[in-house]
Amino acid sequence: MQVVEKFLERYTLERIPMTLKGDLRAWDAADELLLAEVFEKHSEKLNKTILIINDSFGALAISLNQHTRHSWSDSYLSHLATFKNIQLNNLEDENHQSIPSNQDLTQTYDLVIIKIPKTLGLLEDQLCRLKAHIHADTTIIASGMSKHIHSSTLKTFEKYIGTTTTSRATKKARLIFAKNDNTQIHSSPYPKTITDDSFKLSLVNHANVFAKDKLDIGTRFLIEQLDKCPTSKHIIDLGCGNGALGIMAKRLQAQAKISFIDESYAAITSAKHNYLAEFKEEENKAGFYISDCFNHFDGANVDLILCNPPFHQNHSIGDHIAWEMLKQSFEQLQTKGQIWVIGNRHLAYHVKLQKLFGNCETIASNRKFVVLVATKD
Repeated sequence: MQVVEKFLERYTLERIPMTLKGDLRAWDAADELLLAEVFEKHSEKLNKTILIINDSFGALAISLNQHTRHSWSDSYLSHLATFKNIQLNNLEDENHQSIPSNQDLTQTYDLVIIKIPKTLGLLEDQLCRLKAHIHADTTIIASGMSKHIHSSTLKTFEKYIGTTTTSRATKKARLIFAKNDNTQIHSSPYPKTITDDSFKLSLVNHANVFAKDKLDIGTRFLIEQLDKCPTSKHIIDLGCGNGALGIMAKRLQAQAKISFIDESYAAITSAKHNYLAEFKEEENKAGFYISDCFNHFDGANVDLILCNPPFHQNHSIGDHIAWEMLKQSFEQLQTKGQIWVIGNRHLAYHVKLQKLFGNCETIASNRKFVVLVATKD
């Protein structure tokens, strides 16, 4: 735990999951800059309707805890971290409401504060859907580290909201100010549909789904190995994204139950749509879980886990999420159950699997990726 500086100095915040070394904070300079702007120049809006978008671990919601505010995010982990940090600081949560990204906003807001997300597509979708819930005098302030704010970011605000300006950089962070003066109304371009002729796949991808414009090359490489998987009764697509791995596994093992797990609301919404489009009469043989790894999975121990672990959380790069996924997979697998992992060669997942399972086998490799299998003895 680390005590936050400046406007967050009264609070203690934790990340979920915690990094192995505890070396990443649960807030950044962009949070501090955004809060300074709100408290110093827009305090008159604090007792009105407030919307927070993409609050990573609750730093913004907790700093505004004396005011009624809504948090809108695609990340279940972000909502969970906010709730846990509210409890950690012994704060009341009656004035706070979490809204998943797969739910629409229901009211009009006077103050909107936004953390710039990693994917431009998510920002685009959010701004399109936000437009109907702001008025001419709504104050809209976004923030991000300067290296994450590009000309495309500003053009997206201008296209969907209106006149957009930026602040000077402070501690490598910058503010974006958007004025709601663009009268043109745009429908969100999401979800998008992609097709892959080689696998005869048609996939609907909601905003923020990884590789939303084409089938991910790592996923493709693992799919090519799925015919080597053992026959299984229950297969997990862990960190499922649009569900491509689980769908292809189901094609090969029609008798198996497939469960899809992801912490992204957009991912689970996409996976469920895609699975049911492919297997119209098979809903009772599938499970869909918005969850922090297996923490909200209510199924029995499983035979086979397929996993393409992420190596970033928001803008932070690291292996802490992958490590958590692998650890929980070991606990969830039944004896002789297997995990099949696809990863970039340099990520060295074989070291983690060997440490956890006591074994690791390379099933396939190419210049960029390796498919690894570990068995629970």
